Amino acid sequence: MSAVQIKMPVMTPGKLRGLQAVSTAKGVIDALALDQRGSLAALMTGASGRDPNPAMLREFKSSITQSLTPEASAILLDLELGSEAAKLRAPGAGLILTYERDAYVNRTLHRMPELISGLSVKLLKEAGADCVKLLIHYSPQAPEEINRAKRSLVEKVGAECAAEDIPLLLEVLGYDAQGGDEKGLDYARRKPEMVAFNMAEFSRPDYAVDVLKIEMPVNMKYVDGTQSMNAADTGGAKQAAYSRQEAVECFRQAAGATSKPFIYLSAGVSHAEFVEGLALATEAGVPYSGVLCGRAIWQDGARVYAREGRDALTRWIDDKGHAHIRSVNDCLASAQAWCLRGAT
Repeated sequence: MSAVQIKMPVMTPGKLRGLQAVSTAKGVIDALALDQRGSLAALMTGASGRDPNPAMLREFKSSITQSLTPEASAILLDLELGSEAAKLRAPGAGLILTYERDAYVNRTLHRMPELISGLSVKLLKEAGADCVKLLIHYSPQAPEEINRAKRSLVEKVGAECAAEDIPLLLEVLGYDAQGGDEKGLDYARRKPEMVAFNMAEFSRPDYAVDVLKIEMPVNMKYVDGTQSMNAADTGGAKQAAYSRQEAVECFRQAAGATSKPFIYLSAGVSHAEFVEGLALATEAGVPYSGVLCGRAIWQDGARVYAREGRDALTRWIDDKGHAHIRSVNDCLASAQAWCLRGAT
């Protein structure tokens, strides 16, 4: 896919301040994601066999925020369970607040996004947000009426953010519009084209998106010869969707679909898999501007907390949590400041 030529407007003072607040001194977004709600509860339930109550979810978010934000440029939280945690972030760590209702509760085929009832960009800004984040699932193969509604929502939120002069970070996740296995080989083969399409689509000026938060364009479990593929349990003989060089080209082609700043999300993969993916992005030389990394850093800690409680979580953070976030930070030496992508 050819590069999308988009000349970004000069950034307004509020949007500039917002992006600076969530970035390192080098202009790289090195943020921790902890706005999960239903998926966090499901992770804990799977680990302990017991459903966590809201107080447990709040305590977990507070513990992770307080302990790990000294090593992050920002944290992404929700106001439903994370408002207490937001107050505990380290001095200098920016705050990104999510606008959408928990996507985990909407498991219908096309996963129509919904905004949190009673919220607005104005209220998120008044709650201390430096940036606003919106998540949508998007597939070019979905019915046009579905996609039209999703595009309209992004335009609405983009206009709200422009009116309040606050940056919009749009998280776009592809999905199988026919309901197929999104962890399987067939979807892995189609994923690079979908990621590139979504990056190009939501780079259009109609949406007023400031930073794209995207998934990696390949499933690392299907990249031939990688540790992620060797470690994967795919339920049978391992098959590759791409050679290593093909995977490198997938990273380059997706990056070439936009001139917007973009950052990678971890999408629930393991810490080792996410770090290996960042290494592949570095090998490809793509100009990504950082990460918003969640479960790849703290999901093992959530399991420990669910089974053994807060003291065990504290020990896990000291033993593994800091090491996880530092190894992700180390990968960002090759990341490019978002201002070099036109956001100046």
